[in-house]
Amino acid sequence: MANIKSQIKRNRQNQKRRLRNRQYRGAARTAVIEARSTLDSGAPNTREAVLAAISSLDKAAQRGVIHRNNASRRKGRLMRRLFALNVPVGAAVEKPARAEKAAKVEVAVEEPKAVKAAPKKAVEPKKAAPVKKAAAKKPAAKTPAAKKAPKK
Repeated sequence: MANIKSQIKRNRQNQKRRLRNRQYRGAARTAVIEARSTLDSGAPNTREAVLAAISSLDKAAQRGVIHRNNASRRKGRLMRRLFALNVPVGAAVEKPARAEKAAKVEVAVEEPKAVKAAPKKAVEPKKAAPVKKAAAKKPAAKTPAAKKAPKK
């Protein structure tokens, strides 16, 4: 058992976080298991189960309970299995009232008018910047032989 005050507090914080994280990790794990079972059985609610699992994985990753790459990998595996069943994923689930309303509203799409292209202006080439001549390098100053230590 820790006997340092800051470590005792840190242990209390870790315990609270562990219990909180278990909720998100467990929910994600349960949703993934349910999605896998619906994928295996070919149930009609497969798409909804996979989307619920993806949502719970995203929540867990957003809160830092699991790593975002871990969540991405699990989502990819679920989506691959879902696409193998040829279940449409991009089709939105619409409520009946919305479908009726969408059928009543007709949108008139106008053809875009032909835009007359303006003649291009002649572009003059830019003048090259003058080249600076490199300054001649001066030879390094030689040290007098008197300053050098004599060889023995």
